[in-house]
Amino acid sequence: MPIRMGLQIPNFSYGTGVELLYPTVIAQAQEAEAAGYDSVFLMDHFYQLPGMGSPDQPMLEAYTALGGLAAATQRVQLGTMVTGNSYRNPALLAKAVTTLDVMSQGRAILGIGTGWFEFEHESLGFEYGTFTDRFNKLGEALQIIVPMLAGERPTFTGEHYRVKEAIAEPRFRDHLPLLIGGKGEKKTIPLAAKHFDHLNISAGLDELPHKIEVVQRACEELGRDPATLETSSFVIALIDDGATEDMIPEEMRANMMVGSAAHIAEQIKSRVFDVGVDGVIISPVTVNGYEPGKATALAEALKPLIAG
Repeated sequence: MPIRMGLQIPNFSYGTGVELLYPTVIAQAQEAEAAGYDSVFLMDHFYQLPGMGSPDQPMLEAYTALGGLAAATQRVQLGTMVTGNSYRNPALLAKAVTTLDVMSQGRAILGIGTGWFEFEHESLGFEYGTFTDRFNKLGEALQIIVPMLAGERPTFTGEHYRVKEAIAEPRFRDHLPLLIGGKGEKKTIPLAAKHFDHLNISAGLDELPHKIEVVQRACEELGRDPATLETSSFVIALIDDGATEDMIPEEMRANMMVGSAAHIAEQIKSRVFDVGVDGVIISPVTVNGYEPGKATALAEALKPLIAG
């Protein structure tokens, strides 16, 4: 299923006791499904991100939480936006996502990237290194994960990882969609063109027309039809009739929209879909925790603008 409208759940700080935390996550996923979103994503972090909150605020482990959402939903695709490759052994990640695919009856998406949150790595003991180090680790990981997802039994020895006839069974299907997040023109976009089904372009909205041109060139250089590599943009949305642009924090200005559902929908159409990006993944932020109906209102405003 293509990603036209995805919803990312960006935090778990709802102003409730912990006993109501996960029921609120389920409520958001079920609202997204009822409203017509085609996918629901969680962040793959262990600490809340700078700008969103402090490290001690609630953060659920992504794949455990997604397993619960598999039982609480029927239609939406489920995944992370995106898995930090540096947090898990690649064979373990292949096992986790194939398990999610079985539990959800074929609705898992493997979103993956290099990992970037240095403080989180240092605090929890994950090796960080340079971007080149992390990108090389991702390249090795894909040589293990991709064949395992297809039912093969790879043997691989690299600088960072090794496996011997690694098996991931059971599997629900032979091709599980692969999504990568990033914007790098020298490494990430060419890697997406070579291996991936979907590229979430983590660039500012003003950069999207240029990035789409780069994606098309990268595909053409490999002899791939650019139309076969789906693209999406990540949009942070403060859905509030009284919200104005001066409320946007400086560090979020490149990807954040504010205002009524109708206003944000028009902005998404003109700045995302009209420049050639296939889909949008919306991360709704609120002032008072989860506010039921906000994501639905945005979906209802957006659907007629992107029909067809």
